[in-house]
Amino acid sequence: MEQNLEQNKKNAIAFYKMAYGGNPRKATEQYVGTEYIQHNPLVDDGTEEFIKYFERMQAEYPEKSIEFVRAITEGDLVALHTHQVWPGNEEYVTMDFFRFDDNGKIVEHWDSIQKIPDESANNNTMY
Repeated sequence: MEQNLEQNKKNAIAFYKMAYGGNPRKATEQYVGTEYIQHNPLVDDGTEEFIKYFERMQAEYPEKSIEFVRAITEGDLVALHTHQVWPGNEEYVTMDFFRFDDNGKIVEHWDSIQKIPDESANNNTMY
């Protein structure tokens, strides 16, 4: 089955917004397939572990925010480049990769997070 790249991109963003914004259970019900493989070493495999992690993040850091800078699709993958601000004005740049199954559901996730430093050796932004 051919992937619907534009729909996968929209679904990855909607999934992330919903989970990050405090409703990970609804996000997994709407956007995750029958399996969920997690590569973030702080989160175990499966939707219930994902839900627990994001519920804890919402309880501990309700003031966090996220901006989606870019989204790129290729094949069954969607990459999201985000800017996150956490309490204390700690800013992070993240890259998240989601793999979709043939039904347009998320079944695998990788991410990389880097704190935005106060100083840089160049004048370029991280975006």
